[in-house]
Amino acid sequence: MNAPSSNLFGQAVGGYRRLDSFALASIVQIETWRFCQTFLDLRNDPKGRWFDQMTQAARSGRANLIEGSENAATSKETEIKLLGVAKASFAELLGDFEMWLAFSNRLPWTREEASSAFHVVLDPMPGAGDDILRDSAIHVRTQRAKFSRWLDDSDPCIRANCLLVLIRRTIHMIQRQLHTLGVAFAETGGLRETMSNVRREARTRQPSGAVAEPEAPACPKCGRPMRRRIRRETGEAFWGCTGYSEGCRGTRPIESEGR
Repeated sequence: MNAPSSNLFGQAVGGYRRLDSFALASIVQIETWRFCQTFLDLRNDPKGRWFDQMTQAARSGRANLIEGSENAATSKETEIKLLGVAKASFAELLGDFEMWLAFSNRLPWTREEASSAFHVVLDPMPGAGDDILRDSAIHVRTQRAKFSRWLDDSDPCIRANCLLVLIRRTIHMIQRQLHTLGVAFAETGGLRETMSNVRREARTRQPSGAVAEPEAPACPKCGRPMRRRIRRETGEAFWGCTGYSEGCRGTRPIESEGR
């Protein structure tokens, strides 16, 4: 399970290192790089474009998972968008490995052939210690070992098929994250809504007399105390309702001194 920290407004932030999707994304990036270094050369990739596209797609998928998680505190919309980019990057990489098999005149595994790798159960990351970066690296390495029988095979098509499985699993996990985020956003909104709620609660806890000047009159529309304000256009002072942020537009003129 993910164990994010919280910011001032209680929004989840970070915690991506505990996600299974992050562990698989890390394995996919590492193994894509190894695959390209081992099996792409001047004969089948003379201009290096295949190498560049595949390694960049793998990097983009993992990097956008990280960036989306880190943006959770300030914008749920941005988090959802970046997870969508991560999903699209992995889908692009999926297509590249499919084409590698086609180029090699081989077929993707059948469902039965893929089931062994598809149903490998990932371990939850152990409780965070003092060195989360190292703990995360150890965890990824441990999970990678579960797929070593395929990822260390000398046949590039077996490696490619295993990576197809890992990429499909990663995409599925990201899709579930997007669904969960969509439901949460519909129920609670993003940072703007949270900030408004926090401010509203603060005003509710605040004594009514603390927001107005002692001589302030009551609002003619809602009865709240009023506050001295200045019109930007004319520089004229007037009384404005302290409930302005909640929609009340009540005003009163300020009588000149001496009356």
